[in-house]
Amino acid sequence: MAYLDTSANTQSQGFVPEDMGASVGDFIALLKPRVMSLVVFTAIVGMLLAPVGVHPAIFIIAIISIALGGGASGALNMWYDADIDALMSRTKHRPVPTGRIDKNQALGFGVFLSVVSVTLLGLATNWLAASLLAFTIFFYAVIYTIWLKRRTAQNIVIGGAAGAFPAMIGWVAATGTISIEPVILFLIVFLWTPPHFWALALYKKGDYAAANIPMLPNVAGERATIIQILVYSVLLALASLAPVAFGFGGMIYALVAGALGLGMIFLSVRLIGTSKKIMRLRSRQLFSFSLLYLFVIFLALLLETLALRSAIFG
Repeated sequence: MAYLDTSANTQSQGFVPEDMGASVGDFIALLKPRVMSLVVFTAIVGMLLAPVGVHPAIFIIAIISIALGGGASGALNMWYDADIDALMSRTKHRPVPTGRIDKNQALGFGVFLSVVSVTLLGLATNWLAASLLAFTIFFYAVIYTIWLKRRTAQNIVIGGAAGAFPAMIGWVAATGTISIEPVILFLIVFLWTPPHFWALALYKKGDYAAANIPMLPNVAGERATIIQILVYSVLLALASLAPVAFGFGGMIYALVAGALGLGMIFLSVRLIGTSKKIMRLRSRQLFSFSLLYLFVIFLALLLETLALRSAIFG
């Protein structure tokens, strides 16, 4: 991944250099803390769902390692995407396009965190979990950011695998093995990603057009995007019931997952046949609901499992 110096052409690329040094907050922003919070949460759920005990110190080190790996992915993404980040309203104030952090700094920071996170996780837990973390960083930074994002409208579908791995990594960090349970957790997040991000793309269509990113609404149109959102919402609702079918989700989880799945489908159907103004409003509502969806469904599965174990083991 060669670094191309664009400093001589920052104005044409949309950069707005600021004569100030980078702050601690700028480096934290490189980690994409909101995305990291999702990574950490699903990894915690994966570890706690595993049918083995984990020493608290190992648990904390593993979660920190996975969080740093997620942050490394974010920093590498911001390094490569600085030019298009400068063109979009929701990303133009990030540290690299504003010039508060140099691209080389972002690259070095991302590589450093990648090495630290993978090594730390391998030493603290096992090298299978560390290998999955390394692959996740590679997948997000190279497969998604560098290869897919600017080339195909299916960027989110394929690239969504990167966001789906942390729950599996958490499970593997605890057990050292891969079984059907973490695969199902992976599948839920994987199928959640397209309707979540395409809902965002519907009301941020102009941003992606300005940056020439081939998001589905810009390539296939809004109607085709809405149909795809509905299809994936149905698949997500079905996949969310898989824990019940495979015996690690009970009736409480089934009720929560069923209600949330119907909610996703309902909000997707509401997008059909509306005016552009109403569609953008409702797509934003779907985007917000999808965030709640993933948090609640994982929390319900975790709490029910912990409650059952407490009742069994006293």
